[in-house]
Amino acid sequence: MPVRCNSQQPCGNCSQAGLLCSYDAIPQKKGPKGSRAKVISELRLREVQKQAEHRRNDSTQNYRSPASSPSSTGSEGLLNLELINGCMEFFFAQMYPTMPIMHKEQIWKLVADMDTSVEAYCLLCSFAAFMLIQPGIEMKAGQTLKSLASANPNVFLGTAFLDDALRHRKRYDYIEKPSVNAVITSFFLFGCCFGLNKHNTAWYHLREATTLAQIIGMQDESTYSTGDPVDVTSRRRLFWLLFVTERAYALQKHRPLTLHATIGLPTAQGDSSNTLAGFIHLVNVYRPFDDSFVGLWNKSRQDCSTLWLAHLQKQLTDALPTHLEVRETQEADLRTSQHWLRTMVWQLSITNGYLSSTSPDSSMTFGYPIEIARDLVADTGRLSQRSMEVHGIGLIEKIFDVACTLVDVMSCVPIESRNTELGPQDYLNHLIRLISTLRGGDSRYLPLIMAKIRDTLPSVAATLNQPLPNIKLEKSGEDLQDSTASSNSSSPYSTPPFLHYYPLS
Repeated sequence: MPVRCNSQQPCGNCSQAGLLCSYDAIPQKKGPKGSRAKVISELRLREVQKQAEHRRNDSTQNYRSPASSPSSTGSEGLLNLELINGCMEFFFAQMYPTMPIMHKEQIWKLVADMDTSVEAYCLLCSFAAFMLIQPGIEMKAGQTLKSLASANPNVFLGTAFLDDALRHRKRYDYIEKPSVNAVITSFFLFGCCFGLNKHNTAWYHLREATTLAQIIGMQDESTYSTGDPVDVTSRRRLFWLLFVTERAYALQKHRPLTLHATIGLPTAQGDSSNTLAGFIHLVNVYRPFDDSFVGLWNKSRQDCSTLWLAHLQKQLTDALPTHLEVRETQEADLRTSQHWLRTMVWQLSITNGYLSSTSPDSSMTFGYPIEIARDLVADTGRLSQRSMEVHGIGLIEKIFDVACTLVDVMSCVPIESRNTELGPQDYLNHLIRLISTLRGGDSRYLPLIMAKIRDTLPSVAATLNQPLPNIKLEKSGEDLQDSTASSNSSSPYSTPPFLHYYPLS
């Protein structure tokens, strides 16, 4: 497997790729060469196999390695290099921009250690489980998945890895002696349970991750002053990923917060500036949602005001530039999160009685969710389905929340009919189409939104039996302001209407 050598020991290319350097001066036949990336990947696989075999032969440990222990979950022997490599390729190609918490060399080190380290094995199991349970994953895993007799082999195998990680994790004390790898493992376990709709268990593992992070001092800026620069950067990003995830889940499930903005933002160590820019945008979108907002959201405090809510809406509207210089997958997450958070703030406003039919600020009116839905339709209309699907159920649930709020507003606020312009029902049709076509949404969320429409807007429900049109829309705030102005001024509600939401569990 040739990699060009510059005759140094070790040679530059091997050092850069993190490989052991060996040179065999055997003449090779000339011919077409494969891509350098493929060569490096195969060399790493071979090196890891050699290291693992050497460890097995020379090990003096008196217990069987996790990967070869009998497993009642059905995952024995399936956590192989082929599957791990497939998970890695998809993660770094599609998901890494929104969760840049591991680097490739770190994973290869875990692979080399997984036969002798329970912690390494558990992290890899949780990583593989997380990737396989995602509804949008497409990877080449050879015969590993084809050999499973299941209608959904990804979820079947992912659940097996999840169970195996939990079972083997009991073999070492990761609580009294936590590490960064233990934090990452808990985060992936959270993601698995969230994807499987096990929200109590998901909350447990997310809270476990944030607790372990605090035990090892990740909330303290001084802990980032020493160590390998790449590892320090990964730890800082992990903290901020937990920061964002905890806030999103706190709003979705009415949970409290544990992490706060106590350290500096991460740098672009080892990554392109665009990749990091998207991640920092995500942090900044969620940063205003502190204990004050979550306390109001969870009804543990009442010190709210119209001015404060209006300012928060303006922060969200201005949080992202019109044109984002980020990857498409990052933009899908950013735009959807932005509009979902605008909806959450509006819900808090109406719950506390701060909306008015005559407010000059559209964000403090009853019809504002129509504007939010229009903006979400415009943004998602420019995105590919694949860029949205890689974010799994979390993104679909945000779209579902926006659609539910739109339905409630349509049932309460008179809408002026205009034949030449798109209106609330068009936006609703587009959101329903998204929910029904994104993998994972049709079975869980589509029946819920359709039931809500039948109960709340029966006249609209009758039209949804027809094929839904594709909508392409450019933002035009003036047009929407005109179309909803009469509705706002004639709204019969002087107090917040009752908003009915169907439970997700």
